[in-house]
Amino acid sequence: MEEVSKVTETPLVPPPLLARRARQQQPVMSVVKSKLRKNLTCSGSKVQKTLTSFFPVVRWLPKYKLKEYVWGDVMSGMIVGIILVPQAIAYCLLAGVEPIYGLYTSFYANIIYFLMGTSKHVSVGIFSLMSLMVGQVVDRELFLSGFDLNDDPTSKVDSFNFTDDDPQTVDLMGMPCNKECYAISVAAVVTFLAGVYQIMMAVFQLGFVSVYLSTPMLDGFATGASFTILTVQAKYLLGLKIPRHHVAGKEIQDRYKDRLKIPLPTELVVVAGATLASHFGDLNARYSSSVSGHIPTGFIPPKVPAFSLMPRVALDAIPLAVISFAFTVSLSEMFAKKHGYTVRPNQEMVAIGLCNIIPSFFHSFTTSAALAKTMVKDSTGCQTQVSSLISALVVLLVLLFFAPFFHALQKCVLACIIIVSLRGALRKFKDVPAKWRASKNDAIVWLVTMFATALISVELGLLVGIIFSMICIIFKTQNPKVSLMGRVSDTDLYEDLEEYTDLTPPPQVHIFRFQAPLYYANKESFLKSLYKAVGVEPFLELTKRRKAEKAKGKTSKQAKANANKKNGDVFIGPIHKELDFHTIILDCSAIPFIDSSGTATLKVLVKEYKDIGVSVLLACCNAPLIDALKKAQVFGKNDREMSSLLFYTVHAAVLHADQEHTAAAEGKSEDSLF
Repeated sequence: MEEVSKVTETPLVPPPLLARRARQQQPVMSVVKSKLRKNLTCSGSKVQKTLTSFFPVVRWLPKYKLKEYVWGDVMSGMIVGIILVPQAIAYCLLAGVEPIYGLYTSFYANIIYFLMGTSKHVSVGIFSLMSLMVGQVVDRELFLSGFDLNDDPTSKVDSFNFTDDDPQTVDLMGMPCNKECYAISVAAVVTFLAGVYQIMMAVFQLGFVSVYLSTPMLDGFATGASFTILTVQAKYLLGLKIPRHHVAGKEIQDRYKDRLKIPLPTELVVVAGATLASHFGDLNARYSSSVSGHIPTGFIPPKVPAFSLMPRVALDAIPLAVISFAFTVSLSEMFAKKHGYTVRPNQEMVAIGLCNIIPSFFHSFTTSAALAKTMVKDSTGCQTQVSSLISALVVLLVLLFFAPFFHALQKCVLACIIIVSLRGALRKFKDVPAKWRASKNDAIVWLVTMFATALISVELGLLVGIIFSMICIIFKTQNPKVSLMGRVSDTDLYEDLEEYTDLTPPPQVHIFRFQAPLYYANKESFLKSLYKAVGVEPFLELTKRRKAEKAKGKTSKQAKANANKKNGDVFIGPIHKELDFHTIILDCSAIPFIDSSGTATLKVLVKEYKDIGVSVLLACCNAPLIDALKKAQVFGKNDREMSSLLFYTVHAAVLHADQEHTAAAEGKSEDSLF
């Protein structure tokens, strides 16, 4: 009671408003001219800045600390290169192309990222998921062109002798092209387009697209794609008629990884042993088992991508571009945070774009950053992208000297390498219970994306995952948490009455918090939750009052008539019940933005409650929210009611409501005296 008396003694003065900074908007033409002048002027310092920005290697390589960095870079580069060779050959099975093209892809990607990447640790090159997506496009185009997908010419003929004597050829850019030629042509053109899309995303600053690829969605996508990869490899595994043995090197490495100084090159050991066994056992001739076939040394002359195929694969390149960029940037930022440096996402997009565009002229297919090889680089002492240069040199040695030795390598062994590399993605199933406990929404997104990718297709699985993730976010904003708030005793703090104890709601004042943006999709949810919380819907209340007034008029007439007939007995009609509150305060601290539908909703809300004698006050609005409300004239013409409707704290709004109610009550009592 003492606090209320103090409040009533305070003079009724409008709360002070914060002074906004005056921002002068420059004319559009002057802005355009200044930007053109800034970007088109040429000077020595600007050329140097552009060069170092486009080629970060020019900036960091002169500062390279040879004694401190060289050992870690050489070791990590050699180890990754050794791992990369068998994987590059194996992942060509997924891409549907010859093994040599995987080596080309790994070589060029490492060189280009060394020159243009901003991450010190990321390993860019051939990646199973990208290879799978490329392979699906290649298989579809081969089928549409009439090639037999089950034909395995690598065990019979040399796939690089593109002659008219081949059993089946098609005309491509005026030249005869057999199955292997057509496959790499499709892979190269879809890779070229993916790189073009990535460069366009960089130019137009569209890197924000990757934010719609949430971590649960990407994990589910990778796990679902792993099932597709397993089914793709089944034909190679089952095509071998002799018993196969389990490859346990990865399990040994995982168990003893704390004791091992460097990762075991299990893939290379398996490839070497299997190649020797296949060669000396003559397995291809005895059992007609599928082998890698002839892998030539050196480089094939560059070739312009088949532009005639672009209209057929233009849409297929979009998910490739987005996924490739998303994995590269996310890995770059993850390892940059771990080691305390920064990366430039836009430059990363340029780098990965050129890692696709340039190699597409050299018979390569889509690349991306790979988590497993990046973690190997990090664990083996990588300091800079010099390690990528070392890895490229290892691949170059294989291309120049050792490639023919892989002729007898069984494809079933390559399939084993691919399947073993999927262990990490498949083990994500063990994390599902933990995901469910941490966030049911994230777990559902993971499951939906995984099943869609595994059961429908990789591209549609990605689309389903993105759409479902957005639907979940929209659902959250349409059904956000709402709460009535109470005051912490003897403080200016107000919190949720359902979440905290020892809170006291202000007398005859409801404080309502809506924890979501207020926009067209959830305005009805906002109104329903508010009406339910305060217990009064203004339109219905106003209708009841009008009916009561109308009934009161009728009963008063009847009462007078009955009084004349029944010696003055008066009939009493229905009596209107007064509301138990006089003010609603909307705590807008959890409303990040509002659209025109939201402002219109608030404007109508203020008016309707005012019609039944209830004030609606706004508290804790951010600056953009205030600007939107002013434009919608929620505060009246020329914002004349702004000082009486808008408050910067909930407590200031509560004090103002008490003052207004007390002043109104005193005015009524004075009127009753007269």
